[in-house]
Amino acid sequence: MKRIRLFTLSFALMLCANISAAPISLTSPNGKLKIDINLGKSITYSVSCEDEVVLSDCEIGLDIDHLLFGANPKLKSMKRQTIDQQLKPVVPIKNATIADRCNALSMKMKGDYAIEWRAYDDGIAYRFVTAKKGKVKVYDEIADMHFPAHSTVTMSQTGTFRSNYEEMYQHMKIDEYKSTDRINYLPLYVQTPSGTQMLMSESGLEDYPCLFLKSNDKHGMKAVFPKYPLEVEQQWDRFLISTKDADYIAETDGTRNYPWRFFVISRDARDIVANEMEYKLAVPCAIDDTSWIRPGQVSWDWWNGRQAWGVDFKAGCNEETYKHFIDFAAKYRVPYIILDEGWAVSTADPFHSNKDIDLKRLIAYGKQKGVDLILWLTWLEVERNMNLFEEYEKWGIAGVKIDFMDRSDQWMVNYYERVCKEAAKHHILVDFHGSFKPAGLERKYPNLISYEGVLGLEQGGRCKPENTNWLPFIRNAVGPMDFTPGGMTNVQPNDNHTTGPLPMASGTRAYQMALYVVFSSGIQMLSDCPTRYYQYPDCTEFMTSVPVTWDETKVLAAEPGRYVVIAKRKGNKWFIGAINDGERRDLNIDLSFIGSGTRTMTAFADGINADRQAMDYKRTSNTFAEKNITLHLAKNGGFAAVIE
Repeated sequence: MKRIRLFTLSFALMLCANISAAPISLTSPNGKLKIDINLGKSITYSVSCEDEVVLSDCEIGLDIDHLLFGANPKLKSMKRQTIDQQLKPVVPIKNATIADRCNALSMKMKGDYAIEWRAYDDGIAYRFVTAKKGKVKVYDEIADMHFPAHSTVTMSQTGTFRSNYEEMYQHMKIDEYKSTDRINYLPLYVQTPSGTQMLMSESGLEDYPCLFLKSNDKHGMKAVFPKYPLEVEQQWDRFLISTKDADYIAETDGTRNYPWRFFVISRDARDIVANEMEYKLAVPCAIDDTSWIRPGQVSWDWWNGRQAWGVDFKAGCNEETYKHFIDFAAKYRVPYIILDEGWAVSTADPFHSNKDIDLKRLIAYGKQKGVDLILWLTWLEVERNMNLFEEYEKWGIAGVKIDFMDRSDQWMVNYYERVCKEAAKHHILVDFHGSFKPAGLERKYPNLISYEGVLGLEQGGRCKPENTNWLPFIRNAVGPMDFTPGGMTNVQPNDNHTTGPLPMASGTRAYQMALYVVFSSGIQMLSDCPTRYYQYPDCTEFMTSVPVTWDETKVLAAEPGRYVVIAKRKGNKWFIGAINDGERRDLNIDLSFIGSGTRTMTAFADGINADRQAMDYKRTSNTFAEKNITLHLAKNGGFAAVIE
């Protein structure tokens, strides 16, 4: 008995003194990923994917009240556990059931803090947890990462922390990225020389600023954060610009969980596209009754300039035009239309419509047709009029599109949550534009059905397949994305000369149609005008038949930035979507997962001249029993189909 006590005491002393230099390891359930954690002068970790070290000697720490958690760390205790549960999202943009399975490790440290680690089959994650009394100030967070030399990084660079998050992806070797270069915002994509794929982002973001990255000049990157704004100044009708920042990044509760920092890691790019790490790490739903949350498609007025022709009214931001949009939505069973900027008497008045719209009458007209309204607002007027959610509920408004936040400091992160919480009280859906990427809030408040934060179709000629084809691997791989597809004037990128009266969409017609299957969002825009959609009823019938929520998603083929083929199931129907880059290619696709027997497939493929005339498409409908099909994709082309 005495020997046992001495051994226990000695073991405890070894833990506290960190006498053992051996790393503490955590392995994924399938054994392919391993985290090695070292406690020396600081806390560092390395990650291996099979036999390759993909992250090495990465330092982490947290500066709270000028006390660095992570400096000379002392381990008090460890707890290991296996998490194995099934999650059922309220808005299942990929899968109705998500398998949340990982090995977890909690390391309680001397100094009232802990670090939690998780190792999944497709990635790893960690976060800090603190137990301090009262309020504290966070001055910095250390997240210093090192990738294999010559790794290629794909990132969205920005000159300052203020951004609309619509930057084109930049690609460079990690060795070439310097600390004097521009910072970048998450998500970040990394490809090692051996072909391992990594996606970095964050989740569980609450009461804390978003993480940005810059080069550490050591084959890697380090975290940087926007400071807390102390004084702000209004610019134009929609921006509040910080004129004085604090020297800290957050003032927050001393006892709390900090955001998860995660990496999705795989040798197969299909796993990156299919992952749901951001959702799994998010805070669970805070809404008791979610039965009223109704995702769906929406007919959008802004991109197409509220165009109409062959009609007997003057098209514009007026009641007749919006009734025209409602009639279109009703015909094709689209549940919503959006009234974008211009519907109100001014951007500073969210309660009164312009003189050409009787909003109450328009709402009633939509209700008769089974179509609800979503109203565009600047974030600033929402902040100044939080009572508008109560008022909109009385009117019968279904949702709001909130725009131009363009910040991600702690105050603005908290704004997002205050909006979603207040909107949920009054059964109002929220779509954030001018927003940072998803970081878990849509799980906590599933009335948040999408975010922009993407270089989407509204950018006209800037929106090209060479950039768009990265989105399934990066931006859309971390949550819902309001890309706003559906342009019917299709052109090859070099021919895109978008004008106000004639907006164009780069890529073929089949490419544009495939985006409805490939991209995930709780609300999916139909961006062109009803007149255009009426001209192509076969295309319109297909696009409006594509669900926005799914029972099951499978990624059939993927090469980052070049092509992706995705299959999604709703009930007994499978939808297939494929998008391609500027090189013509044929892809053989295995459909054996659908099962044996005869099936009917209605498909939209690139026409024989689609490489020159991007609007050339071919529709086919036939039965087949084969387990494989070959897709013939034009340059910047696509394929869209439904199989029953």
